[in-house]
Amino acid sequence: MNIRNVEHEGEQAIQRQAGEGGPGWGSPMFGPEIPHGFVPFIRDQRMLVIAGADDEGQIWSTLVDGPTGFAEVVDERTVVIDALPAPGDPLREAFHTERDIGVLALQPQTRRRIRMNGVARRDGNRLVARTEQVLGNCPKYLQTRTVEETVPGGAGPAVTGEELSEDQQRWIEGADTFFIASLSPGHGADSSHRGGMPGFVTVAGPRTIVWPDYTGNQFYMTLGNMHLNPAAGLLFLDWENGHTLQLTGQGRIDWDPARTQKYPGALRVVEFDITKVVQIDHASSLRWQFHAYSRVNPPARADDRP
Repeated sequence: MNIRNVEHEGEQAIQRQAGEGGPGWGSPMFGPEIPHGFVPFIRDQRMLVIAGADDEGQIWSTLVDGPTGFAEVVDERTVVIDALPAPGDPLREAFHTERDIGVLALQPQTRRRIRMNGVARRDGNRLVARTEQVLGNCPKYLQTRTVEETVPGGAGPAVTGEELSEDQQRWIEGADTFFIASLSPGHGADSSHRGGMPGFVTVAGPRTIVWPDYTGNQFYMTLGNMHLNPAAGLLFLDWENGHTLQLTGQGRIDWDPARTQKYPGALRVVEFDITKVVQIDHASSLRWQFHAYSRVNPPARADDRP
């Protein structure tokens, strides 16, 4: 049985509290086959964002990139990714044994994205993913960027810690996009993104960050997983330089209106406690040029309203 075609009790719990969705809404709506129309989109990708767990069970978000065609659909449920995370990345060695994977194919230049969730194993320097859930997503909160140049082979050493440095705090507070990995037992991993105007993520301390959760597709795949398993992983990308900042920890969903009203457009707030930080300079070979913010991005703070 495809575990992602059965009712997801975490998604249903979040939907009930939000007063949205309903029975059968979310994971049961999507099958394991890759639609024919998705095949050229996947082949066109230069970057994929991956969710998974390391050998200790910590959840991480990371990226892999390559030339057009580095991700290839070889049958209706199999994607071969001819790339691995950078050396020192928490997920580089994770797929020597088959385990859950979430894959986000996000194309900033067209503001299109699809998600593929399933299992994967390492085959030499490639990842072979077997899909169990495939879906397209709307373009909300996606900023427009294009690849300006490729600078391969320059990943620096992984620098680890248990809290954010001052430079890393400034990086996060200036971000307009980050990626989030979640995983719940019995339902697998998922890779998604969060976007907004710079400043939409607040650093509450060297081990705590906070962000608003805006209206979306009402599937609640990320929050549904976090309802069952609060462990999650975040990835912040320095788009201009290819640096990555990965956080693993636990998230808490706060529905208090007194708190959400501080963030225009927020339906709830997520507070994330950090247990480990990994920074790898030049982990990505891609250098992106920014063009425009999503027109649906709310102001980052109530004080920013016109």
